[in-house]
Amino acid sequence: MRISTIGYCFRQGLKNIKRNKMFSIASIATMAACIFLFGIFFSIIVNFRYIVHKAEEGVAVTVFFDEDLSQSKKDNIKTELEKEDGVLKINYVSAEDAWESYQEDYFGDMKELADGFKTDNPLANSDHYEVYMADVNKQKSVVKAAEQIEGVRKVNKSDVVANTLSSINKLVGYVSIVIIAILLAVSIFLISNTVTMGITVRREEIAIMKYIGAKNGFVRAPFVIEGITIGTIGAIIPLVILYFAYDKVVQYIMTRFSLLNNIIDFLPVTTVYKTLLPVGLLLGIGIGFLGSFFTIRKHLRV
Repeated sequence: MRISTIGYCFRQGLKNIKRNKMFSIASIATMAACIFLFGIFFSIIVNFRYIVHKAEEGVAVTVFFDEDLSQSKKDNIKTELEKEDGVLKINYVSAEDAWESYQEDYFGDMKELADGFKTDNPLANSDHYEVYMADVNKQKSVVKAAEQIEGVRKVNKSDVVANTLSSINKLVGYVSIVIIAILLAVSIFLISNTVTMGITVRREEIAIMKYIGAKNGFVRAPFVIEGITIGTIGAIIPLVILYFAYDKVVQYIMTRFSLLNNIIDFLPVTTVYKTLLPVGLLLGIGIGFLGSFFTIRKHLRV
């Protein structure tokens, strides 16, 4: 296609937008609303999954040793565990550390209640490894591998927590698919209606162009450009708004609910936008293209 032809198609596509100002503005506004909702939903989901991921990293499998096991064999157990897929880190907890932690948890400020055990640690031979995983779904395989290592007496795991976090991840995934599908359907429908209005105005012109031998690509191009332009503008507006609103919303939440400061962290806007920006733009351009392409295709038969 020659440069002059490409220029003509672009000009006609922009003219179509001007001819149907009200419908174009309505489509841009609706597209912006859909991308805005998608951006909000996406930001919530990625932060929620980040929080769940952090919670997963806090779920540990406890590996206890056989009594009187030598330090070299304990080191070998650690080496074997580190080879397992999904293991994030391994912490060694001595019997003394375990007893100290127990006192803090159960006696609180009345540690004098434990004075009778000063010379007799009730948790002797309870030193162990705390094995943390990046993905809680790897817990079963790690536990199975740990139980088969020589020198391991017992492995404690938290099935309830692991299953809960795994279920939450699956639920979030399903909800994401449903909401994205709804937003895509609504946006494509609106773009399609706008392009249909442009086709109605130029129906006779399209018929004449077809009769004199114009190819489908030449007739279709201005309408596809119209749809892509509407989709792009409709995506840029909400993405800019969300970028500047994100930090303010996070700051408000952390200020309004100060108790959350020590419990959860939010991702920085730059991290969120590494994915949201290209995805949002592709959604806008893709929806605009699909809505216009399939709409004009139905009207090319004259």
